[in-house]
Amino acid sequence: MTSAPAVGLFVVFEGGDGAGKSTQARLLVDVLRSRGHEVVLTREPGGTPAAEAIRDVVLDPRYAGLDDRAEALLFAASRGEHVASLIRPALARGAVVISDRYTDSSIAYQGIARGLGAEVVAEINLWATRGLLPDLTVVLDVDAGTGLARLESAPDRLEVEPEEFHATVVAAFRDLAAAEPERYLVLPAHDAVETIAAAVLARLDPLLPPAEPDQLSATGAGKPAVDQSREGAGSA
Repeated sequence: MTSAPAVGLFVVFEGGDGAGKSTQARLLVDVLRSRGHEVVLTREPGGTPAAEAIRDVVLDPRYAGLDDRAEALLFAASRGEHVASLIRPALARGAVVISDRYTDSSIAYQGIARGLGAEVVAEINLWATRGLLPDLTVVLDVDAGTGLARLESAPDRLEVEPEEFHATVVAAFRDLAAAEPERYLVLPAHDAVETIAAAVLARLDPLLPPAEPDQLSATGAGKPAVDQSREGAGSA
């Protein structure tokens, strides 16, 4: 099921925990704002009040033992609300939407690492989002142990899973990207932050919608970014 095509650009950062997705997303926001683009920065699960409430359940260690299928459905419910209320309206007005995680995270974590089936989880999320896929997915590739060692805050309910679980997640992201290389950009997360940011921008340049130079101020600042991301566990 699909709906009206988007006219903006939808970019997603994916990867294992501790890959540096949030850092790269914010660097990209700064560059695109300076060029006059409207930018919406968001995250999953989350991005809207209802979706953030679901995030509080699926990532809170107090809910350890949550049924795997219930977990997958909660992520899909959060995503459906996120797309309908925030992402699609922003794309429709020509904004660049940058999200920290999206559907591939559900496929990797619940579909593959939890063993629910990649195709089943993908189908649930395609239905929930009415078929919305990113224009580009940037996968920051980091070994599971290295990524987990980078985490600075208290681990959330998924981050406390054993390293073998996270290694399966990392491998799943690699496989997803290898299957559709035209929609993905895979970058080693151990590269310098500036090197990664430059590679992302180089891949995005030909995809970007027209900027709005009339929105640029004398200092070169573009339209303000709408920031629906929030600092918290699970957003590294």
